[in-house]
Amino acid sequence: MIILGLDPGLGTTGWGLIFADGNRLRHIANGHIKTETAAPLAERLVTLDAALTDLILQHRPDGAAVEEVFVNVNPQSTLKLGQARGVVLLNAARSGMAVGEYAARLVKKSVVGVGNASKDQVHAMVRQLLPGTKIVGADAADALAVAITHAHHLASARSLSKIRF
Repeated sequence: MIILGLDPGLGTTGWGLIFADGNRLRHIANGHIKTETAAPLAERLVTLDAALTDLILQHRPDGAAVEEVFVNVNPQSTLKLGQARGVVLLNAARSGMAVGEYAARLVKKSVVGVGNASKDQVHAMVRQLLPGTKIVGADAADALAVAITHAHHLASARSLSKIRF
């Protein structure tokens, strides 16, 4: 199964693609989508949507996972992040994929083992779980962590479905 992990942001949306076969994971690709900060909001959202569409058409993932929004101190920043996240969710769902959503604490717990892990710890574990991977940046590393979390949850769900009570 190919899983697309997404770390949404209006300025930069990180993405990461992994192949998951049970508990075995393999890196496919990672990167980020940047929008022009001087462009109008609507134009930035269209840019994000078009780039995600191209990415999905190129790699044909089977599922997607998106990090949930956290609340910023600045309400305007939170609103813009929510709008970018909406584009990400719509784009993935429009392609017909099932989309998982994960809180940042759950991603940290899934990848590192503790929900209050630092970004550096998460990124180090992503490198451990996907050896040899050249990670493009922090947003891409976060997106790979979200994809890994989704893979772990899917594997756990399959294991539970095999248990007979």
